[in-house]
Amino acid sequence: MRTALVIGTGLIGTSAALALSQRGVVVHLTDHDPEQARTAAALGAGTDEVPEGPVDLAIVAAPPAHVAAVLADAMRRGAARGYIDVASVKGGPRRELQALGLDLSAYIGTHPMSGREKSGPLAATGDLFEGRPWVLTSTRDTDTEVLNLVLELVSHCRAVPVVMDADAHDRAVALVSHMPHLVSSMVAARLENAEEAAVRLCGQGIRDVTRIAASDPRMWIDILSANPGPVADLLTDVSADLDETVRALRALQSSDEDKRREGTTGIEDVLRRGNAGQVRVPGKHGSAPRAYEVVAVLIDDQPGQLARIFADAGMAGVNIEDVRIEHATGQQAGLVQLMVEPKAAPVLTAALRERGWALRQ
Repeated sequence: MRTALVIGTGLIGTSAALALSQRGVVVHLTDHDPEQARTAAALGAGTDEVPEGPVDLAIVAAPPAHVAAVLADAMRRGAARGYIDVASVKGGPRRELQALGLDLSAYIGTHPMSGREKSGPLAATGDLFEGRPWVLTSTRDTDTEVLNLVLELVSHCRAVPVVMDADAHDRAVALVSHMPHLVSSMVAARLENAEEAAVRLCGQGIRDVTRIAASDPRMWIDILSANPGPVADLLTDVSADLDETVRALRALQSSDEDKRREGTTGIEDVLRRGNAGQVRVPGKHGSAPRAYEVVAVLIDDQPGQLARIFADAGMAGVNIEDVRIEHATGQQAGLVQLMVEPKAAPVLTAALRERGWALRQ
């Protein structure tokens, strides 16, 4: 691939453009807001000049509701040899293009499974997709040359290609992305009018659950409007679980021992099913989940503290597999939880103590 056209210079489009530009591809940028395209160009994502002729690959990074119209326009004017979109739903746009009578042999619906709570070109980064799945919904009619161009794009972005049926993809993202986002928002909404004394008690658990609720509502209205059925089906199941859980909790309030026992069984059931589902979430680099030991280090909220911990771990020959930070309420301090292989935990613990770090058991 030598040339590309990115139509839509938000987070995803600009991030893809940055990755391609960094690997020598000439990228042309366009957006319904010319200022946004100029911003992406200033960041080094490409040029906002119109290409002189057809490019190798056109990448449509428009909201789901507009994807089919933008693709149809680009295809009718012969903007590229191959066309993709990066919207988070796939079945709807393909059906719209088919209804318009377009030849879809040069088109592949795709979805990079990566993003941030922030939007726009200023939030973009060239490594946004590194190590992340990038779904391709190619069909038997897809032109081989176009498929190779898209695989080259995925390789340049250092993502992992995953081939799926379009409708199967939409059901999958409803489960792992769209439904969880709404649940996160509903939990976060309970905080809106909560007493300040209660909110000040927020810890890492509530931060984890509500993190994705910070995303742009306008963007999520577009996404959910394009995939409402599968999301509604899943929320119906969640609603049934909530009803059962509420009944179990009410039973725990009863003075009747049998009802309390039923309540305990109901709560235990949902917690155990939660355990069973959570262990299926892929681990590091998409591999099977692994159990790590946690080494907890108390730190002051000062520049360079994390760098020192990582450097000391490196000197001890220990690889940190994951890290979490829990900030102390009302204090300039926090707890850094370092996840390491079980056999490495004693080594890291000894090394950090030797270097003067305060550890929590």
